[in-house]
Amino acid sequence: MTSQAGETRPTLTQVQIIQSLAEALAWFEKELSWGVAPAELNHLTGRIGELYAAMITRGQMALETNQRGYDVVSAANERISVKTITTSTQVSFNASTFELVDRVMVFRVNVDEENGISVEELLDESADAAKDRMRLSAGNYIYPVAQGSRREKRPVDDLRVTARASYSDFEIVRYESGAIRILREGIVQPVVVKDVLRPIAAEVGVNVLNSRGETKNTQILGADVIRAINLRGNQPEM
Repeated sequence: MTSQAGETRPTLTQVQIIQSLAEALAWFEKELSWGVAPAELNHLTGRIGELYAAMITRGQMALETNQRGYDVVSAANERISVKTITTSTQVSFNASTFELVDRVMVFRVNVDEENGISVEELLDESADAAKDRMRLSAGNYIYPVAQGSRREKRPVDDLRVTARASYSDFEIVRYESGAIRILREGIVQPVVVKDVLRPIAAEVGVNVLNSRGETKNTQILGADVIRAINLRGNQPEM
């Protein structure tokens, strides 16, 4: 099938969709390492959201690059309108084509020092239910986006410890969520973990950059530092 604009998206397997998502996230990470602000990468965040939606719904990208009203067709044949943000406080949907939409999905691409880049689901509802959450303005349905994660955070202390290493008078601990914390006498310290890890990494021979030349996030750097400290401690004395 060929679109009126002469451009048709290919049918992708689930493996290809997952691979494309990984490539888009990697490119997004590279752009950030070059100093580009997340808000300036709308072309990438939009692609990431569409691929993510196609992955979790086992669906396909809409046939046309600028398909009217929707972006993904799920395995259940739902036409899904996908919006993806980084720092915006609202998203808009064209009211004139909203009748073509069966389902609405809104994602946020989060960027932070500890976890690196992650995709957060903000909304996933039927079009009718989603419209009840929106207001009509200048021909668009506007959905307000709350700042911060909607998920309640539990204390990291409740999680199982998967790795630890002693250094100086404190301990570097990795929990099963991947979180890295600095402990003294068993108490989590209120410090910027990455600032503590960097000089230790230099001393134990851990590169703060990954194989692509990008700065490691706190979780990756912490895991590498713990491993290096423990390996050094296990080396036989000469």
